[in-house]
Amino acid sequence: MSLTIRPESECRYDIVSLGEVMLRLDPGEGRIRTTRNFKVWEGGGEYNVARGLRRAFGLRAGVVTALADNAVGQLVEDFILTGGVDTSLIHWAPFDGLGREVRNGLNFTERGFGVRGAVGVSDRGHTAASQLKPGDIDWEHLFGELGVRWLHTGGIFAALSETTAEVVIEAVTAAKKHGTVVSYDLNYRPSLWKSIGGQAKAQEVNKRIAEHIDVMIGNEEDFTASLGFEVEGVDENLSDLDISSFKSMIATASEAYPNFQVIGNTLRTVHSASDNDWGAIAWSKDAGFAQATHRKNLEILDRVGGGDSFASGLIYGLLTGEPLATAVEYGAAHGALAMSTPGDTSMVTKAEVVKLAGGGSARVDR
Repeated sequence: MSLTIRPESECRYDIVSLGEVMLRLDPGEGRIRTTRNFKVWEGGGEYNVARGLRRAFGLRAGVVTALADNAVGQLVEDFILTGGVDTSLIHWAPFDGLGREVRNGLNFTERGFGVRGAVGVSDRGHTAASQLKPGDIDWEHLFGELGVRWLHTGGIFAALSETTAEVVIEAVTAAKKHGTVVSYDLNYRPSLWKSIGGQAKAQEVNKRIAEHIDVMIGNEEDFTASLGFEVEGVDENLSDLDISSFKSMIATASEAYPNFQVIGNTLRTVHSASDNDWGAIAWSKDAGFAQATHRKNLEILDRVGGGDSFASGLIYGLLTGEPLATAVEYGAAHGALAMSTPGDTSMVTKAEVVKLAGGGSARVDR
């Protein structure tokens, strides 16, 4: 593998994520607008990757984020601690008593079923994470003194405010200076960009960040929406995903950004909220293309976090020196398994990922 990864012995962390961590409120089988009960979880596009690497794969993980210092923020911290992710890097913002100045993000998410698609309603204005700005985090201490083998961040955090995009640039620049591998999940969300310039602004921000990234990750529409790379022959409903068209797009992206060492692309065709085709391809400079097992008509319980779990499986394979073909199988298998349980975060074991990636079935383990 062409990635040069810092030795474990000189680093406190295998993986650190940079992003917002929200409180997810889940109505289970019901609807947000009619429920009387919510189950709560923690979640965040960037954080989910670090948590998966900690809980499923046993790596040393930390999260760089900000929380308002009140009971809700402390509840989110408690979830993070339960996930085994180090919380010492959290920036705590004083709470003003009302939320005029700073608050914690809430994410109301219903899973969908059959013809009723999943729905997410985020409530994240004035969050502590969105107010992070350059200079708030001592990156030299993190990357230079503590040591980090891999930094993961993404397009959700970059979209929260003008300052968070600059924090991403600051972080990835410092990481590269100290030899830390940097991955980025494009994670395009129209709702985050629509009031600040839409897709054009998303591309402006993500193109700047892309120049600093080693491992670029996205789904079937992210590379078009966030970086402007068109995929030929794909309709707006993503109903027929031609692998050769995505390979062509990835080849174009790797030429435009020669700093990309690895590109990972998940592929999902939605037949219903409960029935998706699911797969992935990856490319690296030294190995070329690799394609994961394509799982047609995969049964879905909760699709949220599937892409994040793909990213953590892929990263685990790359961090441990596996061939690209194995790493992309780990990613696709972890994503498939994570979508069989509720919540954003993985409830999977490494043994289950390895078994499924190797062709294992869902027969009862006794």
